[in-house]
Amino acid sequence: MEVLNPHSVLVTGSNRGIGLEIVRQLARKSNRPQWIFATCRDPESPRAQELKKLTAKHQGLVIVPMDVSDPSSVKAAAAQVTEQLKGAGLNLLINNAGIGIPGVLETVKPEHMTEVYQTNVVGPLMVSQEFLPLLKKASQESNQKGMSCSKAAIVNISSIMGTITNIIGWDFIQSVPYRCSKAALNMLTRCMSLRFAEDKILCIALHPGWVQTDMGTGVKSGPATVDGNVQEILSTLGQLSEKDTGTFVSWDRKPLAF
Repeated sequence: MEVLNPHSVLVTGSNRGIGLEIVRQLARKSNRPQWIFATCRDPESPRAQELKKLTAKHQGLVIVPMDVSDPSSVKAAAAQVTEQLKGAGLNLLINNAGIGIPGVLETVKPEHMTEVYQTNVVGPLMVSQEFLPLLKKASQESNQKGMSCSKAAIVNISSIMGTITNIIGWDFIQSVPYRCSKAALNMLTRCMSLRFAEDKILCIALHPGWVQTDMGTGVKSGPATVDGNVQEILSTLGQLSEKDTGTFVSWDRKPLAF
């Protein structure tokens, strides 16, 4: 079985939930990345304290200020990471930052649709654009054949709630802004996979499961633990190859329909 072994990883939205746990588990791996860039909007806020504690324990774990909805902030973050890597590329970009605003069809407000779309779709697009030169560099300098998350990859954290083929949970949560944004993110992932295929950059959309986070609590099916699902997420990322690029998969590597 393949093992996830990137030299460098960047995770957006790393101050809580799935993003924080991905950073935590990457940092304690025996074959941990040399560089783990953990981004969040405000590293000095109380909500970033757990992340700051991790950086004190692990060398090579760097907090990078970045608001994915702000183009200037994304550009500044890319410049900081580029300087830190000192000529090396970025192997793995995990677009995890996202928001959810409740909304039903009869009353959902246009500004809520726009706000969620800006963070959940435009954000990953801008981040991927700014970090693309580093991803290309990592791919070009790798001795690995084909595609992998250890070579060069963009992982967009999506949701099964964005699938159009099978509308999950509509009877108890419509969440129209969130569903629409994740459906759009899935299409963005597919477009990325087609455009970046020649650069050997693997691109997937990944459903992390319903887990016990600020966004995942209260789900009637009983959400799973964050640490358990992140263990499986990292295992799945280690097994992905060129045949998976452009697909939508779950945390346990099961294929999902768009």
